[in-house]
Amino acid sequence: MKTAGEFPFGLVGRAMLESSERWQAAWEFAAERHCQQSVPGTEIPYLRHLGAVTFEVLAADRLEPLADLDLAVQCAILHDCIEDQGVSEAELAQRFGPAVAAGVAALSKRSDLPKAAAMADSLQRIRRQPAAVWCVKLADRICNLNGAPAHWPADKVAAYRCEAEQILAELGSAHRGLAARLQRRIADYPAPTPGR
Repeated sequence: MKTAGEFPFGLVGRAMLESSERWQAAWEFAAERHCQQSVPGTEIPYLRHLGAVTFEVLAADRLEPLADLDLAVQCAILHDCIEDQGVSEAELAQRFGPAVAAGVAALSKRSDLPKAAAMADSLQRIRRQPAAVWCVKLADRICNLNGAPAHWPADKVAAYRCEAEQILAELGSAHRGLAARLQRRIADYPAPTPGR
C-alpha cells in the first residue's frame, strides 16, 4: 500500500513531472519577459517563435534522444531572454540553475560586438556547452529559415544563409536529425534576387 506522499509512477514518472514543472516555470517566465515582443514584421506574439524552437527540440528528441532533454527544453524556451529582454545570467541561474543560465548566455549574441563577430563568438561559447545547447541553436535557425522577409536586401539574405551554413558546419554533429532538417531549410531558403 502506497503512503499519501509516495508517487504512484516511480522514479521515472517523478522525474518527468519535475521536468514538466521546470518547463512550465520557464514558459511562464518567458511569457512575462517577452509579453510586449512580437515576431519581427508581424503582430504575432514572440512566444510563437519560442514555442516553435521548443517543439523542434522535442521532435528531434523523438527521432534520436538528446542526452539532456530537460536542459535543451529550458534553454529553448529561454534562449532569447538575455539577448532580447536584458535578463541577466545571474537571474536565470537563481531561477533555473547554472547549467540553464550558461546555456542561454552562450546562445545570446553580445551586443558590444559587430554582427559577424557576435555570431562567431556565440558559436564558440556554444561549443563549450553540452550538446543539448547546440541542439537549441540548430532548432532556432531551422525555425528562422521559413523564408526571407520581403523587405530584406539581397546581401542580408545571402549573409543569413551563410550564417546558417556556419551554424550547421560547427554544430551539426550534435544531432543528425536537426542537422538534416537545417540542411534542407538552407537548400530551400530563397536565393537572393538581384536588385532587391
